[in-house]
Amino acid sequence: MTDLPRPSKVPCGTCPYRRDVPAGIWDPHEYAKLPAYDGEVFDQMLKRAIGLFFCHQNDGHLCAGWVGCHDMEHSLAVRFHGVHPETYDYVSPVPLFASGAEAAEHGLSGCDEPGPEARHAIGKLMVKLETKEDSHGT
Repeated sequence: MTDLPRPSKVPCGTCPYRRDVPAGIWDPHEYAKLPAYDGEVFDQMLKRAIGLFFCHQNDGHLCAGWVGCHDMEHSLAVRFHGVHPETYDYVSPVPLFASGAEAAEHGLSGCDEPGPEARHAIGKLMVKLETKEDSHGT
């Protein structure tokens, strides 16, 4: 078995799977990835959902929202990487959308005109990104 990273204890504050995160924080192509992990293994195969979904903020952690939303027992990505599904027996302590499609629909609904809460979160993400780039000398 492969030694893969674990999810964070709590989905990050801007996780696209969290119900309490404003719509429109992420670029539409990020939301478009979420529904591919829904459904049975065969459906995921058709959508080529073989990549593990990592947190947008925590380097090295799997997205806790992804692990909490999707049934890892039926995850093609987890199987593809040789991990036993029980490795990711995880229950989110915060409410998540019931599916990647539901999370994507919510997120995409705010992409054209992010509301004040989304703009505030985007601003915080930009500062974090700039700080990270500065610390790496770029």
